[in-house]
Amino acid sequence: MIQKSKHIEEVISESSIIESFIDFVNVVLYKNESGTIVITIGFLLIVLASFVLTNVLLSLVRRIVTRKLPKEDKAKFITVFSFSKWFIYLIVLLIAFSTIGVNINAVLAASAGLLIGVGLALQTLFQDIISGVFILLDQTVHVGDIIELEGKVGRVEEIKLRTTRATTADNKVLIIPNHLYLTNSLYNWTQNGVATRETVEVGVAYGSDVQLVKQLLLQAAKAHKDVLEFPEPIVFFTDFGESSLNFRIAFTVNDSFNVRFPKSDIRFEIDRLFRENNITIPFPQRDVHIIQK
Repeated sequence: MIQKSKHIEEVISESSIIESFIDFVNVVLYKNESGTIVITIGFLLIVLASFVLTNVLLSLVRRIVTRKLPKEDKAKFITVFSFSKWFIYLIVLLIAFSTIGVNINAVLAASAGLLIGVGLALQTLFQDIISGVFILLDQTVHVGDIIELEGKVGRVEEIKLRTTRATTADNKVLIIPNHLYLTNSLYNWTQNGVATRETVEVGVAYGSDVQLVKQLLLQAAKAHKDVLEFPEPIVFFTDFGESSLNFRIAFTVNDSFNVRFPKSDIRFEIDRLFRENNITIPFPQRDVHIIQK
């Protein structure tokens, strides 16, 4: 009889706890005048649980998808995935408010003006983000590539969703907004490989032995340790200038990022060889005729 009494007391105690919990979750935090929209503690707990469950599912999907991806592709997928999951959270939130009677269409219509204003204010930000997604998906630019944009050259160090970080040959950091890739011509120096074709131009005086000039230019390029043997350097006779015969020596190097150093060395060598062989590099000249009347 005593055991039965204790059992009844336990049942009553559990029942009172359940009732207390139900009363707690039904506490109204907000209610509109018409009573169509009611926000309770229970609703907030459901929204919180929905976000937690969504986050767990998204994490599971990310792990499954990236499990067999290469390291480079995995980083790109995670970046795009991190951006897109916020849209999923927004959809979950809208569904949650719709369940308690909030007219989502009315809310969107009422906030249309505000959204347009925010959209205009954040137009560049959205352009950067969309451009970042395109870069990550079509792989136009990779980390380690040497790019030229708006006359600035840098080696790509990091590609983020909004900006790309690159380092110049002077060890200065370029922070490039991603939308510039869509609005400007981008030169990727190393997309076809690390070897690039470079040139040095020089002019010689009229009357110079052009075959000797060609020979000396080839000698200067081939003597440099950073110039590749294949493809071989080649000399172009580019034009008859106003004061000089213009030549261009083309050669291939493996480190285009630091090409200014071999170019400078080759110019020093060209100047030395021209002096030894009496080849003159002219300066602009004008003949002035004074007519006396």
